[in-house]
Amino acid sequence: MDNTTLTRVNDHLGNNPIGIADDTLSTDRVFIQANTIPATLEEIRSQHVIPVFLKDNECAISQADFIETVIEVASQSYYGERILKPSIRVSHPIKGRIPEAKDKPVNQLQDWEKTVYYERMMFVIEIPTLTDNIDGNTVTYTIGGVKSYGEDNLYNKKGVDEHFKLFCGYKVRACTNLSVWSDGYAGDIKVKNLDQLRNAVLNMLLTFNPVDQIQRMRSLVNHSITEQQFAQLIGRCRMFQYLPAKDKEGIDPLLFGDQQIASVCRDYYRDNSFCRTNDGTINLWKLYNLYTGSNKSTYIDQFLERSVSASRLVEGIRDSLNNTRSSWYLN
Repeated sequence: MDNTTLTRVNDHLGNNPIGIADDTLSTDRVFIQANTIPATLEEIRSQHVIPVFLKDNECAISQADFIETVIEVASQSYYGERILKPSIRVSHPIKGRIPEAKDKPVNQLQDWEKTVYYERMMFVIEIPTLTDNIDGNTVTYTIGGVKSYGEDNLYNKKGVDEHFKLFCGYKVRACTNLSVWSDGYAGDIKVKNLDQLRNAVLNMLLTFNPVDQIQRMRSLVNHSITEQQFAQLIGRCRMFQYLPAKDKEGIDPLLFGDQQIASVCRDYYRDNSFCRTNDGTINLWKLYNLYTGSNKSTYIDQFLERSVSASRLVEGIRDSLNNTRSSWYLN
């Protein structure tokens, strides 16, 4: 994968779209697990209720519109590349029923009398023609987003900010980890309409440098920590959340909880792709994937922040090993 391939982005959306949207394939392996279920774009579009703003009954931007907007911009931006249909996970269902069925017992409700939408949704779109290899692991360029209606003020009227999260990065196929680096994370996007959302997606794709992220991830292969350093790292990771606020100043924040840290510890010994070597050492690429692998047990609304936290953690450790700056987690 060379720079020319990765930077073939149109100057603006006025060009004719020539990206190839492939509706026959998708990412079937689970990229996030915690309290989520799979969904399809067709299901969300045709069966899920669209929330409205209470003061004027105008529709919020639907999850289907969000996904379709990202697909549209990606197809026009990465022209000639094969784009798989989105893999979608949803959680926190908001259930209801039509007025005619308000007095029916639950066990007598027909499917057509039920309504539902999901408060939280996350999706990824894989571009399999943009791939590379790091330490024997195939990585594929991926674009995605998160929507949680819980972040919107639906008690207001249309025109207030609606919140979305966007990201682009790489999927490590060995265990479907999503490697979202800090410079590829667009964060919380606030928009009022689909045009603003479309522009935000375009801006993210135009400013993200996938070659730079590949180089950063590849550099991790050349740095390793010992078993003793790993043990200290895990101990400091557990300690961080209990530090007084003044002591946290200047330390890269770690947003992983005890469950995720325990998963990193377990997989250090057991993971088929990213475990330690026989002498106990582990390179930072494998360490990074232990953290991103544990992140699959995170709730949707915390997923991206923890992904960025993992990238900053291992980058800080790499810099510490290079003696360019110190890392509290190792020193």
